[in-house]
Amino acid sequence: MASTSPGTPDIAASDLESVWFNEPKRWKRVGTELHLTTNPQTDFWRHTHYGFVRDSGHLLGCRVPGDFVASVQVHGEYRDQYDQAGLMVRLDAERWVKCGIEFVDGAASMSTVVTHAVSDWSVTPLAAVPQWLGLRLTRSGDALKVDGGPWLMQRLAFLPPDLPVSVGPMAASPDGGGFDVQFRALAVSPRG
Repeated sequence: MASTSPGTPDIAASDLESVWFNEPKRWKRVGTELHLTTNPQTDFWRHTHYGFVRDSGHLLGCRVPGDFVASVQVHGEYRDQYDQAGLMVRLDAERWVKCGIEFVDGAASMSTVVTHAVSDWSVTPLAAVPQWLGLRLTRSGDALKVDGGPWLMQRLAFLPPDLPVSVGPMAASPDGGGFDVQFRALAVSPRG
């Protein structure tokens, strides 16, 4: 896989430009899908339990100034502890939320990490790794709602209102050598 220019992802109701935060070495567009291989030893995490700060995961984000709905479907070849892929909302290095599938102790979980200076993590075990997992983030005022397909709420978290954020597909391999991920049906729709 050779790197290609990011172009514009499938963004509904806008022409928002997407840019990489920690661009992976290998990624490409295949039609409307985004394919990437995570770089080894990449992660987003701050302090809690593990005592370290990592800000090296991959995010292809578009800047959104206010309320929005973002959704995507994700498929990954998860194999190593903490391999993860999904959606991320990022204000800055100390304020962000990531959600998606995370591979923990040999099994897939729906995972959400909310970070305000320190990270907190919640997981819901999945019966199996789904072929494709739908994810949706809805920002409304000071709230960010995290839904996993079939649109069941996984988390409702605080997110400072009225500040622009970067939102889009996220993936990382904290302990592993990298894995292949595909994203499809990405839509980011500003609201209000």
